[in-house]
Amino acid sequence: MTVANFIARRLSISSAGNKISPAVAVGIAAVALAITVMACAIAIVGGFKREITNKVAGFNSHITITPMIEAKDATKEFYTSDGNASSREPSNLLTLTPTLKSILDSRPYVTDYSLQAAVPAIFKTPSDFKGSYLKSLTGKDNLNFVELSMVSGKIPDYTKDEAHNDILISASIASDLGLKTGDRIDTYFITDKILVRKLRIAGIFNSHFEIFDDTYAFGSLPLVQELGNVSPSQATSIAVSTDNFSSIDQYAEDLTATLLNAYAEQRIYRLYNVTSARQSGMGYFHWLDMLDTNVIVVLTLMTIVAVITLISGMLILMVDKVRVIALLAALGASRQLISRIFIRLAAKIALIGLLIGDAISLCLLYAQKETHFMPLDPDSYYIDFVPVEISFPALLVLNIAVLAIIWVALILPSRFAGKVAPARTLARE
Repeated sequence: MTVANFIARRLSISSAGNKISPAVAVGIAAVALAITVMACAIAIVGGFKREITNKVAGFNSHITITPMIEAKDATKEFYTSDGNASSREPSNLLTLTPTLKSILDSRPYVTDYSLQAAVPAIFKTPSDFKGSYLKSLTGKDNLNFVELSMVSGKIPDYTKDEAHNDILISASIASDLGLKTGDRIDTYFITDKILVRKLRIAGIFNSHFEIFDDTYAFGSLPLVQELGNVSPSQATSIAVSTDNFSSIDQYAEDLTATLLNAYAEQRIYRLYNVTSARQSGMGYFHWLDMLDTNVIVVLTLMTIVAVITLISGMLILMVDKVRVIALLAALGASRQLISRIFIRLAAKIALIGLLIGDAISLCLLYAQKETHFMPLDPDSYYIDFVPVEISFPALLVLNIAVLAIIWVALILPSRFAGKVAPARTLARE
């Protein structure tokens, strides 16, 4: 142990005895509180981003391909894989042709794709009715999202014939119509003609996204195609999943350019719109971006509080230990040594505070992650608990940054200790 470390350790003890100095205790508490608040803020914002992103992507898919509707003609010639015109396809429908499949298969970022269809529906009970869209439950992301949102019943096995008329409705629709799992509901579909089908409610989901929960119910793709009076190879869109959600805007641009080139080369027969989930849920992602600003404000304020508290504590400690400082100077200690003593003491306070703050924040975050003991109003935040995402790299960077800022901020007050005049100080004593 060096002289500077030994003296710094002794200075942390109060003048009254073996207890820790009040100034040191306040400094440790300030750093611990600051790091706890900052770590929780980063984890909560990360959790919000993950949950909202999953919800938007769950309803919209990462990338959605839809036909580009041309007003001049309600139908377009449909070409088979050999290039021969075989039929005229409605412009609001698309077909997953072999050429379109090959284009999607050639994109390395595409992990999954499937046809998706939706038809307007009216659920009717003896006393009430509710308008919605019956949407096909296709694609891995869509299926996983709905499965995680289930509150009653289960997702039907649509590979079995007996599940053909089974659907999933949201908790809000079930509440409005007084329905429960297992009930059968008369459902009206308006396409070229009015169809009526009695469908069975196999399950109820609740995503807490009111705008989506009130808009969609889910069924099998063959059921939606049948009710929409389209062939098994047709749908209203193609749902595409990618390997990295954060890059979906770039993926959408690449896929748009690829489809345009294929159209120019006459390998596909029509133009398509390519929309990413970020574009579909732009309002939600703008809200999440605003949360980043809030985190920056919290980090800045808590860092300032910790630094000011530590500087105040160090100055109080120097006043309390001024006689010791004078004695060290009288015994020949250089100004650099005395300054180094208080820098080491400040570093010790900061490290202990960081460790305590990390321990408290991790305990709180893990408890929230496992038990959800802190609730939220789902009508305001689209989720009924405070979500957290624990990132150890982010926590490590936060610790290093806070320690570096504290170190730099405490260099100046530590230099005051080296300027104590030993003769005058000891004379007053």
